[in-house]
Amino acid sequence: MEGQNRTAEISQQMKQKGLRITPQRFAVYANLLSRCDHPTVDEILTEINRELPIASKASVYSALSVLREVGLVREVLLDEGVTRYDAKVEPHHHFVCEGCGQIRDLEWDVFKNLQLNPLPSGFRINAYEITVKGRCDRCD
Repeated sequence: MEGQNRTAEISQQMKQKGLRITPQRFAVYANLLSRCDHPTVDEILTEINRELPIASKASVYSALSVLREVGLVREVLLDEGVTRYDAKVEPHHHFVCEGCGQIRDLEWDVFKNLQLNPLPSGFRINAYEITVKGRCDRCD
């Protein structure tokens, strides 16, 4: 029953955003909701097709584009030239381990005392996100 509830919940979220639910869109979104490793398109494609070969790289890109446009997923740029995806769309920061490459979400308020007011005059902040790089406890 748990799986059926999860399927219905995912379908409802997509319908609320006005999306037509295709097998590829559903698979991509469900995959992202089930993981916290901020995968690339290739990683999503591999995982989806492991269970049921229904997607091509183009269909994954297309699904991600639509899901991003309606606010269900977001792009995460942690390394130059590597686009990753995340279904956690509320504001948060990231920690990247320079040893093993693990990416961890950091809650928004972990930097609650951050001062942004020393910016040069004429600059107005609309949003920000912090990426912290270091070593995790397994690599230390």
